Amino acid sequence: MKKYSNYLMAALCIIAVAFSAGSFIKVNAASTASLPGQPVDLTYAAEKSLPTVVHILNTRNSKIETVDVQSNPFDDFFSNPFGFFGNPNQGNGGSQKRQYRTPKKQGTGSGVIISTDGYIVTNNHVVEGADELTVTLNDNKEYSARIIGTDKTTDLALIKIDGKNLPAITIADSEKIKVGEWVLAVGNPFNLTNTVTAGIVSAKGRSLYQNGVESFIQTDAAINPGNSGGALVNTKGELIGINAMLYSQTGSFSGYGFAIPTSIMNKVVDDLKKYGTVQRAVIGIQGQDVKNYVDAQKDKGNDVDLGTMEGIYVAKVTEESAAEEAGLKTGDVIVSVDGKEVSKMAELQEILAQKRPGDKISITYLRDKKKATKSVTLKNEQGNTKVVQKADLDILGGNFREVTAETKKHLGISYGLEVTKVSNGRLKERGVSKGFIILRVNDTPIKSVDQLQDVVKEASTSREPVLYIVGLHPTGKKDYYTIPLQDD
Repeated sequence: MKKYSNYLMAALCIIAVAFSAGSFIKVNAASTASLPGQPVDLTYAAEKSLPTVVHILNTRNSKIETVDVQSNPFDDFFSNPFGFFGNPNQGNGGSQKRQYRTPKKQGTGSGVIISTDGYIVTNNHVVEGADELTVTLNDNKEYSARIIGTDKTTDLALIKIDGKNLPAITIADSEKIKVGEWVLAVGNPFNLTNTVTAGIVSAKGRSLYQNGVESFIQTDAAINPGNSGGALVNTKGELIGINAMLYSQTGSFSGYGFAIPTSIMNKVVDDLKKYGTVQRAVIGIQGQDVKNYVDAQKDKGNDVDLGTMEGIYVAKVTEESAAEEAGLKTGDVIVSVDGKEVSKMAELQEILAQKRPGDKISITYLRDKKKATKSVTLKNEQGNTKVVQKADLDILGGNFREVTAETKKHLGISYGLEVTKVSNGRLKERGVSKGFIILRVNDTPIKSVDQLQDVVKEASTSREPVLYIVGLHPTGKKDYYTIPLQDD
């Protein structure tokens, strides 16, 4: 699992609260909460949700990789006294190209079946880098899975197995949950399959400031490796979130767990199914919670009165953005969206995560303590309202192959892709000719066709849909090309 500083992307495993058998009160399907002061029986929720949660095995196969190894000039000289002259990469503390085989790696996580025909939601970090995905159901049946789409920004992924009449979870509206409500976490912590643990909702709309779309459900949950991608369910066994991470300085549970709410998940899943990539709507502001802004100003000795201590302080408005077109300015304080109060940035992110470019929202804000409302037409990250399409290699209009050993020796390179054919497409438009060797694209070394494909897909949906190509002509002359992936 990935680790962001002190935050470990791991499984949400909530510490169970024990009650005596005689003190339990049965929760039936129609019940939503127990009476005040009475304990909760979560057996119904466990029975409903356990069959819908799967174990995911991520396998990364062994590969041959080439790396630069710093050489010792004396070792080079004594092992090969002619090395200084015969190989410019030897001696003088230079580097040498060395090949090594990476070991086969495996990691585990969890996922949730959301349809009877085999669609499964999990975390992006659970499936990232996988050469093979093996899904094991609650009844121990195994399936090979394929990735439908992933989204690093929300840390969500959609995968698919070929099955019929599979047990699918019921999806609830996460916006209706309340702080203090009992929840159940289902998954495979530490590879312990079919594990159920319990806790409560500690907070909503929580952000960990990792530069993604973050509006987590916080719970007093024990989150441990292996539960990532599992289900957070209510007392009726309905899905309210995808378990994602813990807050810890040790990598083990320390009292804070986080899940991605279904309000965000539903939109991501729909987009991945329909478009293959998430249609992300943006306002075009940089901002922060009013409280954080006021506190920062106090630290500088400045007294600030914005007329409220709740909302989002607009620190900057992006040029030609939806916010600028709507008339928002630096210093405004956003207090509600579509009539719903927003007290912090995470709540605004959650609302936007449910929208698509072209959607209109109503923003109410304070300017000089006076309230005003504007209609805003949201744009995509590329500054328009078009559907963002994930580009394929076909857009380049070329055929490619890994460079031969002879070409490597001739040009003094250790990797690259040769353009073997140029047809109608972006390469021809920019003057790239047959025989050109692609070495790097957008600062990424290109060693295979699959790698080039990945870079093209990522660039096509980014804020700047452009390829910056560095390579060599057959003569050895270095050249640079800028290739836009979208028409103006």
